[in-house]
Amino acid sequence: MLDVENGMTLDASCRMLFTGCPSFPQASAELPSGRPLHVVLGNEACDLDSMVSSLAYAYFLSKTCGDESALSVPLLNIRREELALRSDNVFLLHQAGLSPDSLLFRDQLDLEALRRAGRLRLTLVDHNVLPSSDADLEGAVVEVIDHHALERAPSPTCPVTVETVGSCATLVTERLIQKAPQVLDRQLAQLLYATILTDCVNMAPAAGKVTPKDSQYAAALEARFPSLPPRAALFQALHNAKFDVSGLNTEQMLVKDMKMLKGSLSMAICVLFLPLEAFLQRAELEAELSSFCRKLALDVLVLMSISFTEDKRPIRELALFSHSAPCREQVSHFLEQAGDPALDLRPISSPHAGVAAYHQGNALASRKKLLPLLKDFVRARDGHHDGEDDGEEGRVPPTPANSLVEGCPLDAGPPPISAHALHDMFSKMAPH
Repeated sequence: MLDVENGMTLDASCRMLFTGCPSFPQASAELPSGRPLHVVLGNEACDLDSMVSSLAYAYFLSKTCGDESALSVPLLNIRREELALRSDNVFLLHQAGLSPDSLLFRDQLDLEALRRAGRLRLTLVDHNVLPSSDADLEGAVVEVIDHHALERAPSPTCPVTVETVGSCATLVTERLIQKAPQVLDRQLAQLLYATILTDCVNMAPAAGKVTPKDSQYAAALEARFPSLPPRAALFQALHNAKFDVSGLNTEQMLVKDMKMLKGSLSMAICVLFLPLEAFLQRAELEAELSSFCRKLALDVLVLMSISFTEDKRPIRELALFSHSAPCREQVSHFLEQAGDPALDLRPISSPHAGVAAYHQGNALASRKKLLPLLKDFVRARDGHHDGEDDGEEGRVPPTPANSLVEGCPLDAGPPPISAHALHDMFSKMAPH
């Protein structure tokens, strides 16, 4: 954690946006005591939209604010170690020629100390209210740019731009093009363009995400930078990257997309973005699952895998682990008998005695459909009635945008893409 009350030394790679890019200036290594920071903060999910919106808008401020006493910095609202879980973020940074080492993360800057010292200005992007854990920072918020429903109370000291478009990056692009078009170069355009495509599901009207403004500014970026990768190829590459877990260890795979339920039983539901058979073959898996459950005090671990056939049809599989065989069997029996929705579970071979594994015949039953079933099980076991607190607890990181686990338009698989389009994309996306 950086000490911001007594003056601090910030490494240039943490404080500035794009190390090594001539269009992005480096700051001096020393931040004099008393110098204010204008922090641009995305939401706690830190998906592509939050990350890119904070990077782009902080850079815009650094070039246009006219206040040399203040340093404008983007702050990723996760711990540095969690970036690896957002594989599409890492992929896009690499494709844009940016190093994650140049970014500043929430565990590296003490916002509360800055606020107490009177040195914090806070702009929120991709959310318009702070979580309760950050309530003390509210007085430092000076601007909001967001595309979610407005929850923020009006204030004469805090301009709010909230418009329910598909992507907050659309609103940031609009601000740049209208206020400082000279700031926009190809590198920044690629970040914004990729984010708009991802949030708007490749601009497909059938997905119900894209609005006319999203289309307008995606087209504006294409017109200004004709060398941007083709839409379909870029979307497919980012989609593939989002669900690429090849570089993650078992614990990282489990926490990448996890929800928890608390009652007389403590349960976690983890989504795995690979075939269940491949996961079950991991060396020392049962010992790792056991250690994970002990670490989080879990009674039951539910694993829900999503993968695809060659023709892009989703395959869902389910597994349950517990130190208690009776507990595992109770949950298994409940899910096997479930009827609303019916999961159509068929047992499959498991190499581990403590893991029950199933093929899920109902491929449309995403985690969004599974959670109510598990809540019903916990409530029935605890003797609760409908309407009582179900004890659900979210864990960082929240479900990524457009995730297959929550029943979004991608449930039927990503849009098809030609080999020619892929070749085109990779030829145009070589790092600078």
